[in-house]
Amino acid sequence: MNIQTCEFVSPKHPDKMCDYIADSILDAYLASDPHARVAVEVMGGHGAITVSGEVTSAYDIDLTKVIESIIGPGFQIVLRLSKQSPEIARGVNGGGAGDQGIMVGYATAETENHMPHVYNLARDLCRAVYAQYPYDGKTQVTIEDGEITTVVTSFQNAKTEELAGLVRSKIQAREYLINPGGEWSLGGFDADSGLTGRKLVVDSYGPNIPLGGGSFSGKDYTKVDRSGAYMARKIAVGYLRKRRAKEVLVKLAYAIGKPDPVMAVAVIDGKEDAIVGYDVTPRRIADQLGLQRPIYAATAEWGHFGNQFPWDT
Repeated sequence: MNIQTCEFVSPKHPDKMCDYIADSILDAYLASDPHARVAVEVMGGHGAITVSGEVTSAYDIDLTKVIESIIGPGFQIVLRLSKQSPEIARGVNGGGAGDQGIMVGYATAETENHMPHVYNLARDLCRAVYAQYPYDGKTQVTIEDGEITTVVTSFQNAKTEELAGLVRSKIQAREYLINPGGEWSLGGFDADSGLTGRKLVVDSYGPNIPLGGGSFSGKDYTKVDRSGAYMARKIAVGYLRKRRAKEVLVKLAYAIGKPDPVMAVAVIDGKEDAIVGYDVTPRRIADQLGLQRPIYAATAEWGHFGNQFPWDT
């Protein structure tokens, strides 16, 4: 018996709103300064947005304006930012990684976009519902031996009967749990707090694939939590196609201040092999994937993989 469950959340979920704000801040700096060093965290909820972290750039950006363009007026915006520490800058400026950590990339042949099937089901359903109800919401799908058994959907400002009709038209299952806690109109930052990086499983491949490093949003390419994970995905897709494999898991590990990884392996259909033919130093990753451009806000909405980003091909 093989049972798998995966969830997804809408872009108006408070955690994803924080991711979007963080990546919009990153984009704002990169639009003027491709060499900006940005590592920010965002916490939001109940009338306040707090941005904390490090920024080093040749340009000043009106971050309050950036944030208000996303959430509107009426929020208290607190900025707690400093320049990147000289110790981290020393290693990064020499081409080294901005942190240590282990990054994971994955690809499967079971779907056209090389993402887990159950992950695609949850995400596609969330997208379809969000198109009609552009609010805070969640979906969850369970499959057993390939058959969809249970679908859970909760969306703000959605009448249960109408939502149920929409969900049933998009996905066939044995059981539907639609707004199981009841209909709700209070959502987003009004109902709950959000934090960058708290939906890392949603951002990646779902709960059935191991995770490695830290969160993605709000970080420039020198933070290998992000760039290393993106490159690991590209390598996984490349090996999947080249070897005509069923499944590939790539693992990269870095030491702060050092450009070359301390581990670079690919597990191809269960067999581990060394990675060859790829330059996985941070600067070369940035060059290959175009990571010094303001491309990041789009990654914060519907997952970082399987959306035809440069690292998906």
